[in-house]
Parts: sequence; C-alpha cells; structure tokens
Amino acid sequence: MTQPRKQLNPWLIFGVTSIGTFMATLDASIINVALPRVASQLNVNLPLVQWVVSAYLLTISCLLPLFGRLGDIFSRRLVCNAGFFVFTLGSMLCGLSGHIALLIAARVVQAVGAAMLMANAPAIVAAAFPGPGRGRALGMVGMVVALGSMTGPSVGGLLVGAFGWESIFFVNLPIGAVALLAGYYILPANERRLDEKFDYAGAGLFAVGMTAFLLAVSHGEEWGWRSAAVIALAATSVLALGAFVRHEKRTLFPMIDFSLFRKWAFLSGNITGLLSFMAVFSNTMLLPFYLSRILNLESSHIGLLMTPFPIVLAFVAPVSGYLSERVNPALLCAAGLSVTAAGLVWLATLTAAAAVWKVALGQAVLGLGNGLFQSPNNNSVMSAAPPEKLGLAGGINSLVRNVGQVCGIAIAVSILETRQAASLAGIASPTTGQQIGAFLTGYHTALGVGAVFAVLGAVVSFRRRSHLKPAEK
Repeated sequence: MTQPRKQLNPWLIFGVTSIGTFMATLDASIINVALPRVASQLNVNLPLVQWVVSAYLLTISCLLPLFGRLGDIFSRRLVCNAGFFVFTLGSMLCGLSGHIALLIAARVVQAVGAAMLMANAPAIVAAAFPGPGRGRALGMVGMVVALGSMTGPSVGGLLVGAFGWESIFFVNLPIGAVALLAGYYILPANERRLDEKFDYAGAGLFAVGMTAFLLAVSHGEEWGWRSAAVIALAATSVLALGAFVRHEKRTLFPMIDFSLFRKWAFLSGNITGLLSFMAVFSNTMLLPFYLSRILNLESSHIGLLMTPFPIVLAFVAPVSGYLSERVNPALLCAAGLSVTAAGLVWLATLTAAAAVWKVALGQAVLGLGNGLFQSPNNNSVMSAAPPEKLGLAGGINSLVRNVGQVCGIAIAVSILETRQAASLAGIASPTTGQQIGAFLTGYHTALGVGAVFAVLGAVVSFRRRSHLKPAEK
C-alpha cells in the first residue's frame, strides 16, 4: 500500500499539502475584513473581537511543535489527514456559531486542525523531493503560506459582502472534504519511529509558556501592561519556557532540538521571518477598519482593495524563488523587506479623503516586497537544516510565523488604542472629525512601527549574506 504512493508524481503530493497549508493560513487572516461586521452583529468591541483572530493563532502556535513531533514518530500522513477532518469540522462550527464565545471556541477547534496541517506539510514535501528540486519546492511552500495569509482579507471581503460573514467558514467545507479524500489516496506514509518516546512534559511546558506569553501580549493594552494579570502571565511565561529549555536539553527525545539555532543562517532566517510578519500584519489587521470607518466602504469593496497584495505576490514569489538559486538569497530578502517598509510608509500617509488607488498601490507594493522575501527566506531556513530535521525546521518556521502574526496584531492594536485615547483625552464629546483624526493618528503610528520592524529585518538579512549562497552553487 505504501509503495504506490511513493511512485506518485511529487507535485501531486505538493498539491495536496498546499491545499491544507493554504486553508490553514487563509483562515488566519480571512476573518480580518469581516471583524467590523462581526463586532457589529454580535455587539462586541474591538479588543474582544480581536480574539477571533488571536485565539486561532495562539492555538496554532502552541500546538505546532507537538503535532510536528507526533508526525515524525507515528505518521505525517495520518496527522495531516486528521488535520483536514478537524479543520473542516471547526469551519462548520464557526459558521453555525451565533455568539462571540461560541465563535472563539470554534476557532480553537479549527486551529487544532490547522496546526496538524501546517506542522507536517514541509516535511511531507521535503520527503517527496529528495533531489535538487527540494529547495524550490520548499520555497513554493513558503509562497503558498504567504498567499494564504494575504489572500484572506480580499477573499473574505468578497464573501462577506455577498453572503455574510458566516460564508468565509462554510466555503471551507467542500474544499476540506476533497482534500481529505485526496490526502487519503495521495499522501505517502513515512516510516514510523515507535522506538522514540513523545516528550509529554516538554509539550506541556511549551504550551503553558507560549499561551501565557501570547495572552500577555494580546491583552496588555486592554488589561494594562502593569496590571497584576499581565505581570502574572509574563512571569508564568518566563518560568515555563525557561523550564522547557532546561528540560529539552536533558531529555533523550526532545520536542525541539536547539542545536539548529546555533546555525546563523537558520536563526537569522527565523528572526527576519518574525519581523516580516510583525510588519505586514500591522497593516493587515488595521486596514479593514480604516477602509470601513474612515472611507465608509462596504466589505466587498474592502476585499477588492486588498486584492493587489496577493495578486502581485503570486507573480513575484515564483520569480524570487527561481532567482534565489542564482543570486544570494540574503540580498533578495533584504530587498523585499526594504520594499515592504516603503509600502507601509506609503500607507501611513493615507488621509480621510485618500483616493482608493493610493490604497491599492500601497497593497501592491507590500505584495512586491513580501513576494521578494518569502520564497528565498523559507528556502534558506530549510536548507540550513539537515535532512533528518527538516520536519522540525518546518515546524519551527511555522511557529515563528504565527508568533509574528500574533505579536504584530497585538502591537498594532495597542498602538492604535493608545494613540486614539491620547488624542481624545480631555474631550467629553468628540466630534466626528476629531474621532477620525484620532483614528488616523493611531493608524499612522502603528504602520510606522511596522515599517521599523521591516527595516530591522532588512538589516539582519543583509548581514547574513556571507552565510548564504545560491542554491545551485
């Protein structure tokens, strides 16, 4: 039964895993454009509705190493197919929910399935491409991740405008069913390593530490950065993650092998990936609110204005991946992040009467920068890991990406809320113009900080050029 699957065209295997990766990353951001309508229909405020996004990303961040390790020990094909089922079930529950608490709980279920898919896709692809094409295939995985993350708002806007916010979840049902069937017949079975034990203690410590950290970051502004709750969460995170590191260094079968981080190419690639997603998601989270509250656009129009990002990225990313085999990937990464910073600065100049073409142009510039960056960076990160640790490397790369998204969203919302409050301080009944001005002050500041993240990433990328080389050389 295993042999026929191994003889399948590796691009069929890539196609199946790409469906899972695309759906999982798409649903991390597809809700963003619907948040204003969800908040209005469910009668909740921005900090609470933000949890529809953050709960999804937080759950994935906690479970990625766990499911990656389970796939290595038991079966990546089994875990991946289970991910298709759980993700599809969670999508159905999200669409049927009519209360914010139920929606957040359903998003957690959906995120469990997404973590199963995202943790094992890179390893399955790496095993399917054992020859020289592995780097390009892994680079395309990064392109699929970026496309999923950035296509979400545009697709979501069109669906919400036409069918309501529930439709962004129901659309996953037929896709998930087809992917589950294809996964059963196409995905190869890897050799089980039942002689290795799963690190339950490490998984528990990591989940506690990561959950506490992301809770503190996500709610620091709402609860107060010096509040007892945030301080307690921060302390819990430090203690749990510190204990996790000590435990992993002593256990025979660790969940995360920290020796990978001794390689500068691997470490710097993950740092720049973190900064990239922190930068981009400062805009991905807040732009729908600008378009809705300031320009008074409908969800469908918002989706269309966000479409230039994924369209440009889709064209640029394959070209950038191809160039990374001939040009130093660090130079492409640095150039991409520099363009990303320029796009954020451009969007930070938007006013209350900005023409829509300025928004579209800013999105296109961000797509160009992200397209230049993602494929070479993911390729270089995976190339820094030995073949037997490709699955672990892919899981860490996915973890860093999701932490970057959560942190980027939390920082952007915190800056927006803080700057708005400062602008309206002492004004008992602010006028519409004052409220718009306060929002724009916060929005511009948040994007400026995002641009700083991108510039820092560009500097780190440029400095690692001596550690990287074109894939074919």
